[in-house]
Amino acid sequence: MNEAVILVIDDEPGIRKLLEITLESNGFRVELAATGKEGLLRAANHPPDLILLDIGLPDVNGHEVLQQLRGWYTKPVIILSVQNTEQDIVKALDTGANDYLCKPFRSGELLARIRTALRNSAEPQRTPLVQIGALTLDLAARVLSGPEGTVKLTSTEYELLSLMVKNEGRVLTHTYLLQQVWGPGYTEQTQYLRVFVTQLRKKIEPDPAHPKFLLTESGVGYRIRLD
Repeated sequence: MNEAVILVIDDEPGIRKLLEITLESNGFRVELAATGKEGLLRAANHPPDLILLDIGLPDVNGHEVLQQLRGWYTKPVIILSVQNTEQDIVKALDTGANDYLCKPFRSGELLARIRTALRNSAEPQRTPLVQIGALTLDLAARVLSGPEGTVKLTSTEYELLSLMVKNEGRVLTHTYLLQQVWGPGYTEQTQYLRVFVTQLRKKIEPDPAHPKFLLTESGVGYRIRLD
């Protein structure tokens, strides 16, 4: 049994019931809230291990709820919403959401993303050795190596890869990646990012044309998947 407690903040009774059944049948403990205010109160009184948050709430907009949560709540928040525009997704991720799934969603995918988010939040310090398929990234030595020896990375390629590895499973927006790797003055230079992602894929992917590790979230950003 999972001991993790998941708080669902969603105004649709059918969705709340579906999530309650799905999560409890997979060993999670579930708390339910139908409004933003109720969700904030429940989160404050009994902080859960993860929050599933809808954007289209009847009282307080989900983006505002997320912003208030991120004033103190450090554990994962996954957005579940019918609002699937690029603007909504990017706004939620930039505000601090760990992930974003559009309704209708597949239960298997949701559970996988929940497990990844919980696993990452339970690891305050990642091991310096990270496996990416047949390759090993040594975060302490800043070296990527494989069966045939060291894989040469430029300093920018390393910074981009290590940032993504440290945020495994989380969607990182174009703006966030550009700001963190290149600096605040480069947040509009998405072509830089595309070039370096392409270069990284040639070095870490068995088939760069069909990536299995460094994945594109169309119009939003990228995520890295290590399992």
